[in-house]
Amino acid sequence: MQKIDFETLVRLAEASAAVTLACSCNKESLTAWSAMPLTMPSERLEEVGFLFEDPYDEPTFAEYHPAGTRYESETAPIAMRYYPYNRCAVVRCRDCQRHYLRYNEAGGYFTEIRIRALQPGLVIDAPSG
Repeated sequence: MQKIDFETLVRLAEASAAVTLACSCNKESLTAWSAMPLTMPSERLEEVGFLFEDPYDEPTFAEYHPAGTRYESETAPIAMRYYPYNRCAVVRCRDCQRHYLRYNEAGGYFTEIRIRALQPGLVIDAPSG
């Protein structure tokens, strides 16, 4: 799998936004980070690439919210150098071709696959902090 650069991420987000086909992958709103819904079986998603280069590198946990958004905000920026985007794979629905960001949230006693729709108006090229 390849690392996805900023320009490619924007193109994938624009392509996803142009999809008008009804699909079970978007039955639930995924505009903000969410646990993987039961309506979206993981085998229907194919990996397109990653927003990180080295899976063994320990990226920052710093988040990027210059407008006062939070992790769970629907309008939180998608800033690929910041958490959780710096741990994400970009995946595509095999049926409708919509793109999503996905990562494994690992807390103290649990892990959970989280997913968010890739939205072109939110992708920003924020400098490293």
